[in-house]
Amino acid sequence: MNKIVKKEFLSENVFRMEIEAPRIAQSRKAGHFVIIRIGEGGERIPLTIADADTTHGTITLIVQKVGCTSTKLSKLNEGDFISDVAGPLGNATHIEKVGTVLCAGGGVGIAPLYPIVQGFKRAGNRVITVLAARSADLLILEKEMVEFSDDVIVMTDDGSYGKKGLVTAGMEEVILREKVNQAVVIGPAVMMKFAAMTTQKYNIPTMASLNTIMVDGTGMCGACRCSVGDKTKFVCVDGPEFDAHQVNFDEMLQRLGAYKDEETAAYQQYLNS
Repeated sequence: MNKIVKKEFLSENVFRMEIEAPRIAQSRKAGHFVIIRIGEGGERIPLTIADADTTHGTITLIVQKVGCTSTKLSKLNEGDFISDVAGPLGNATHIEKVGTVLCAGGGVGIAPLYPIVQGFKRAGNRVITVLAARSADLLILEKEMVEFSDDVIVMTDDGSYGKKGLVTAGMEEVILREKVNQAVVIGPAVMMKFAAMTTQKYNIPTMASLNTIMVDGTGMCGACRCSVGDKTKFVCVDGPEFDAHQVNFDEMLQRLGAYKDEETAAYQQYLNS
């Protein structure tokens, strides 16, 4: 059982929770995630660790309400408990001093990007961050990103804040004005696909953190498999980060929709219960 010590909504459907997990807080690194479960027999869902406080023994999770389990989680409050939190899982981000790093995050993908931005900046890199959201009210963690970035560019689809346009426009603006040694992209699969296509044009090594369907988080179920180059990889144990130019995003997008009908039915049943 893990106690929720702090909770706040960052936008209408995105919320941040700080929960007690001292052993995970001590060992977690950028790129790691946990799998949580609410109640006996509940669905297991993976969530990236957005931050950790080793002094207070807590980890921070940022969650978007998209289905039954995430909606249930959003209804828990400070003082409530999450039944199970397993982690840290996955491989930590490989961080070193490379020069200029372009970090691009879209939507709730900005949350897992945050510890990576921190890591690259602390390693002595110049870090330029591009944040993208559909509108101003859906943008998260801008203030936090500014603290660890040399420059932050905000893009919104509707132009309600920052510059109007997609994340790729912000990325290309940076690429055309200065040399970029490495890029990191995290967000919806379709966003990462086109972000990877953008950096590939300029031969910039690019890492993507994949958000596939996941069940056990230990490589046993195979639900998170994806094609990277000519090999099948399991996101939970081989990733979650891969060479973005080698990922078959079209296949990934197809697999992400495999259980849409079941997910919709479960969510509707929950709303009607």
